[in-house]
Amino acid sequence: MSPPLFLRYEGDGVFKAHSDYWVSKADAEYSSGQTYRMVEHQDRSSATHNHYFASIADAWGSIPDDLLAEYPSAEHLRKKMLVKTGYADERSIVCASRAEALRVAAFIIPMDSFAVVIVKDAVVRVYTAQSQSHRGMGKQEFAASKERVLNAIHELIGVEKAA
Repeated sequence: MSPPLFLRYEGDGVFKAHSDYWVSKADAEYSSGQTYRMVEHQDRSSATHNHYFASIADAWGSIPDDLLAEYPSAEHLRKKMLVKTGYADERSIVCASRAEALRVAAFIIPMDSFAVVIVKDAVVRVYTAQSQSHRGMGKQEFAASKERVLNAIHELIGVEKAA
């Protein structure tokens, strides 16, 4: 997917790149004479972004002690809930045996304390949370992931989600 370009509407159906920088980006991404479908890119607000991270920090402060080893920080909680709710990238490693898979998993786990590593038979699956950065997720996908993650956190700690 091509990154959004900054264009200015000139009237009469004409859009023009906002500056020479954006002209060079458009030239690198698109071919002259081709037809492209244009959709407005809507940035998400800083308020919703900040609310999300504040909600996670508050929820993490309410985590029962028996879950703190699994979620030692609010960032661990967020990333592991992203994985749980399907906002993750998966990598699989097929090993020769279960014993080898356990050794591979033990090697991988210290590399990323946020990753979820699962061994089943002779297969190691490594799940890493997708980025929720402004560049990584658009407005609609961020809103959906935010709702799913906060719902999963509320379910984990056993509290009703505020209306």
